[in-house]
Amino acid sequence: MDPLLAVAQFAPGADAAANLGTIRRLAADAVARGASLIVFPEYSQFFDGEPGPGWAAHAEALDGAFVDALSALADELGAHLVAGLIERAAEAGRIHNTVVAVAPGAGLVARHRKLHLYDAFGGRESDWIEPGAIEAPQVFGWAGLTVGLQTCYDVRFPEVTRRIVDAGAEVVLIPAEWVRGPLKEHHWRSLVTARALENTIYVAGADHTPPVGVGTSLVVDPMGVPIAQLGEAEGVAVAAVSASRIADVRSVNPSLALRRFRVSE
Repeated sequence: MDPLLAVAQFAPGADAAANLGTIRRLAADAVARGASLIVFPEYSQFFDGEPGPGWAAHAEALDGAFVDALSALADELGAHLVAGLIERAAEAGRIHNTVVAVAPGAGLVARHRKLHLYDAFGGRESDWIEPGAIEAPQVFGWAGLTVGLQTCYDVRFPEVTRRIVDAGAEVVLIPAEWVRGPLKEHHWRSLVTARALENTIYVAGADHTPPVGVGTSLVVDPMGVPIAQLGEAEGVAVAAVSASRIADVRSVNPSLALRRFRVSE
């Protein structure tokens, strides 16, 4: 039987305990439906509208309370969990926008610090957030597949996903806080689909629900087909992923093998 992954969307707030409660409830729902990998949005730990000077007080270390709670929940449910948090940065008053993956019995198995900051559409993440260093992508194993991580605005830069695929990823997870606006939902769906199609991989994007995010979390297969998706409401969508599907698509569309260029920093 093919493994099942889930995208879970909700609207995180400023109450970290309440956010964890929602994560627990949605993760339990996903596991009850057979999922063993659940992806939550960017800023799942804390969010109060937009980055600002008060966010540093809510930042945590990677061995802090949020990651510990996620790890304990992964152990309890027997599932991998992926979610975003604000992480302490070296410079006082600044933070990292970080995504973590935890595995049952193993704790933290991968993390990604957002590389491209959202200085677009009126946003200014760089005023408060320190971008991640350019380094080898961190990937982890799940159900015989290799999984990688990136965050929200990174999806507008195809080389980010391509580097993760070059590191071996067959599934890429994209926690997001995709802000609403003219054509933004179209951008979100188009970009997630493009990253799956051009890399012949599965891509799963989990977004905030309105009023800030667009919702519409989805899982797209290597042929660019949405195989699970949500609307605007809080919830979970589950999809089966298959190594054989990846192999079949790549036999028809060997675009990775036919490349004449490589991504370099």
